Amino acid sequence: MSTTPTLVDTTRAEFLKFRTVRATFIGLATLILLTIGLAVLITLVIKSNWSHRGPVERLAFDPVATSLVGVFFAQFAVGVMGARAITSEYASGAIRTTLAAVPRRVRLVVSKVIVLLVTFFIVSQIVVFAAFEIGQAIYKSGHLPSGTLSNSTDLRAVVMAGVYLTLLTLVGFGIGLILRTTSVTISVYVTVLLIIPIIVNFLPSSWQSHVSKYLPSNLGQAMTTPTSVSSNSFQWGTATIMLTIYTVIIVGIGTFLLTRRDA
Repeated sequence: MSTTPTLVDTTRAEFLKFRTVRATFIGLATLILLTIGLAVLITLVIKSNWSHRGPVERLAFDPVATSLVGVFFAQFAVGVMGARAITSEYASGAIRTTLAAVPRRVRLVVSKVIVLLVTFFIVSQIVVFAAFEIGQAIYKSGHLPSGTLSNSTDLRAVVMAGVYLTLLTLVGFGIGLILRTTSVTISVYVTVLLIIPIIVNFLPSSWQSHVSKYLPSNLGQAMTTPTSVSSNSFQWGTATIMLTIYTVIIVGIGTFLLTRRDA
């Protein structure tokens, strides 16, 4: 009789490991604080300064995007948590024990992906929906324009914000699989999401229009904005597919390397 753990066994073990680590709760608390806390802060500031806004500013006002501004900062929290799901095991040496218990390395990766995917999809959706509802309630209390989940465009933007954070969790995990150290992984992750977009802004405008729309951060903006960001950006569906492809490629490379090298 085979003693090799099944996918169900390894997934249960990975979930138990994930929920018993203190850093998990710190990371989730950070995700909640950034997404909801910044939604409250930004919407209150906008409400208090609404009377000073001119007609053009009021016309350009997007109640959905402003209530989801915390997603920009939360993307760094989820990336770190995704990375630490694997790099912390390399740092502590626990990866050797894990691989001894689960010799089928692809199965191990699939289990970790399932745990991260399910956990962060659920948590991210709860958090972004809460941020949206709180933000719109604040706008309504000040008689400002507000969004509603009965509007399919607004609903899509909120759902996609949660999907975006979920995919970035897996991107962080994939980079961690490739690089195996937390500090380097986080540095690369931040570079991709923050530094490279800044560098692209200094390129000639003709280059920017061709390069910027492929950046993960701009794909996320296209996914989470109710209306089209610009003529040079992808539509939300295409942006979602592109980011999903990036995620699969990165995790795939990490999985391949895990099967080819020693712990």
